[in-house]
Amino acid sequence: MITSKRLTTGVAIALATLAAGLGTAIPAAADEAPAAPSPKVELVLDVSGSMRTRDIDGQSRMAAAKQAFNDVLDAVPEQVQLGIRTLGANYPGEDREVGCKDTRQLYPVGPLDRTEAKTAVATLAPTGFTPIGPALLGAADDLEGGEGSRRIVLITDGEDTCGPLDPCEVAREIAARGTHLVVDTLGLVPNAKIRQQLTCIAEATGGTYTAVQHKEELSGRVKQLVDRAAEPTVTPVATEGAKSCSAAPALKPGLYTDRAEIAQHRWYRVDVLPGQELRASASVAADRAVDEDYGVLLRAVTVHGREIVRGSEAGAGRTDVISSGLRYPKAEVEDGDDGDGKPVAETVCLQLAHSFSAPASVKRSPGLPVELTVDLVDGPGGASDVAALGLGRGWWLLGALVLTGLVAGLLTGWLSRWRVAVWRTN
Repeated sequence: MITSKRLTTGVAIALATLAAGLGTAIPAAADEAPAAPSPKVELVLDVSGSMRTRDIDGQSRMAAAKQAFNDVLDAVPEQVQLGIRTLGANYPGEDREVGCKDTRQLYPVGPLDRTEAKTAVATLAPTGFTPIGPALLGAADDLEGGEGSRRIVLITDGEDTCGPLDPCEVAREIAARGTHLVVDTLGLVPNAKIRQQLTCIAEATGGTYTAVQHKEELSGRVKQLVDRAAEPTVTPVATEGAKSCSAAPALKPGLYTDRAEIAQHRWYRVDVLPGQELRASASVAADRAVDEDYGVLLRAVTVHGREIVRGSEAGAGRTDVISSGLRYPKAEVEDGDDGDGKPVAETVCLQLAHSFSAPASVKRSPGLPVELTVDLVDGPGGASDVAALGLGRGWWLLGALVLTGLVAGLLTGWLSRWRVAVWRTN
């Protein structure tokens, strides 16, 4: 009894000591685990006079943009610090020098007060010039500081009207700062010249260009870009494919970007170990005016030129991007080592070709944007495609049908004999 009481007392003292230790240790541990840096996003909205045009689902471009902003502000993730900048919103006059400086921050980058931000957007009215270059520089300054991802989303219905400051050169200057700031552009008018300028701005910083002509498209795309800032995707690695497999760059698993000119083949190399499966995909984007029909081909071949597997896809002018992919599982081998017990990798050559074509007036250089994904995973555990008993795939289904027929025949025969026997007896 005395021993039990002493044991109980000792346990209580130990638990109290442990609790006291945890009470002091937990805050220290919390201090040692800093929170992830908050991503920053600034929405840059064109409020120039042309935004009065009523060609988006029966509404003016400005009204559609305001509705999209309200939808986006309702859905901004809590961890995102968001700001809003305008261009062409304040100066209604004709003085070009003054109008081309018309950009200001409407809502500061930081924790979002949805009501305050919506109220600020509601006051906007189409007014002046389109100083895209100065607005981008201002937005880049607004996003300075911090370690989180940074993204500018530019929504405009026209090209910059404030040269000679070229917005594309401004985007290149922003990219050259090394701040990892991405600019995504959305064009509200499907105009070739506008598309060219906005595409150049986006590509200079690793962003995207999207043409939108409906309210739902605008809201959905801006939401997607804001969410992407909250959950950054893998940054592609620039590479340069070769004209032959022997000179091709060796790629590890990852995401890569390249350029492929029209009628040009690009080669890459990947080492695949026994028991691994190579998964590769390639996307080619049409960033200029191209002919209506096109396709993309991705082949895996040996270093000796024998084709292993291929993937292809074709299109007919309905999308700006076309993709294809392939899978190659390399079987495990018993004697596949180099004498030291290490498995020997097979060099697989990836050939990328596309059938985009364009009028002679279209520039060939630089080539069309290419995005290449390479992954190596464990190969399949069983050979589900291998023939069994000479019956190939689906043999088990055939066997089940045969067995079912046999059982049904036996039951039918037994029931027939039983009925005959009963009839004779009666």
